[in-house]
Amino acid sequence: MEQILITVRTTLDELLRLRWNELQFGEARNALLLFTVLAGVAIVTLLLRYALTRRRSGEASARSAAAQAGAAVVLPAIVPGMRRSAWSIVRYLPMLVFLAGVPFFALAIADPHTGFAQEDVSYPGRRIALLVDASTSMVMSFGTQKMKTQGESAFFTAVSAAETFMKRRMNGPYHDLISLIQFGNEAYVVTPFTTDYENVLLSVRLVGDPKEWGRFSDWGTTIIEGIDQALQLFKSFDFLNASGNLMIVITDGRDSELNRMNRPLEAIVNEARRSHIPVYMIRVAYKMPFGKVLQDTIWQPIVERTGGRFYAAPDEESILNAIKEIDRLTPGKIEVRQYSVQRPRYAGFALIAVALWSIAAAMKLGFSTFRSFP
Repeated sequence: MEQILITVRTTLDELLRLRWNELQFGEARNALLLFTVLAGVAIVTLLLRYALTRRRSGEASARSAAAQAGAAVVLPAIVPGMRRSAWSIVRYLPMLVFLAGVPFFALAIADPHTGFAQEDVSYPGRRIALLVDASTSMVMSFGTQKMKTQGESAFFTAVSAAETFMKRRMNGPYHDLISLIQFGNEAYVVTPFTTDYENVLLSVRLVGDPKEWGRFSDWGTTIIEGIDQALQLFKSFDFLNASGNLMIVITDGRDSELNRMNRPLEAIVNEARRSHIPVYMIRVAYKMPFGKVLQDTIWQPIVERTGGRFYAAPDEESILNAIKEIDRLTPGKIEVRQYSVQRPRYAGFALIAVALWSIAAAMKLGFSTFRSFP
């Protein structure tokens, strides 16, 4: 239901931004021909119905005359004081609503589209920097059953968690801009911000390949490197002052480094908070609830100061619950500038036509007022 409402709202927003002089109709002639044929069929049907009514009326008059010539039949008189109700016109309202939808349907059939256009549009979604820890400590075992992993190490669990989150967003109504960052002692942008989910998924799978992980040489854990690299990426794309940004860090959390090249973590956290970029951290350490990893008490307050949340995940179920909650808490809305050469615009007109026809059907079938004789 939520996806339907989002689709309807997006379609109406697109329709309201349209300018009539920008529309081109590729099938205007065919649409006109179609509705001319339909109008002709309707007129012929009405004429046939009128002719049949007249014929039946004549036959009834003839039978009445024959009856009067034979045995007389007494009929009750129609009360002369009976007047037509002033509200009788109401029964035609469903038909008027139905007819109001026809022009919109005609516009949709005419294949309206725009040529080259530049427009600022809004979509449900977020700008998400997805960070995966590939350090040496991630080699520790983490048992899973539901998530498919290429090994038993926490690193493969983290990669699978990133893939699970991606698939969840793909199945939703979102148009996220997602980037992938891999970090150890240093941080590397694997995929910059893109709306191509499949591309990011491919990058996640490549990063999670055991051979590729074996070639990763930065074996230390410096979470601050990943967070700062993500901030620089937001800055490079000029997203710092935009709404709908967030980071998701999947790590074992075993890092006490609070400085990066003489830049304290405090300064980085303050920049993230000023730019409204919350950090959500999923700490993966098998059978180690909150507090069992010494650095939990360091990273929880740091993450929560950005407006995000810290999830201590000692098992697979905790990871899946964290992913669901992050997805629920981050519907968001992003505005992007897009360019199109030839884009169809029939959806808004078709939506209005269907809505009016649905209202007409509901009035006719749901209320006896619109079916009663005046």
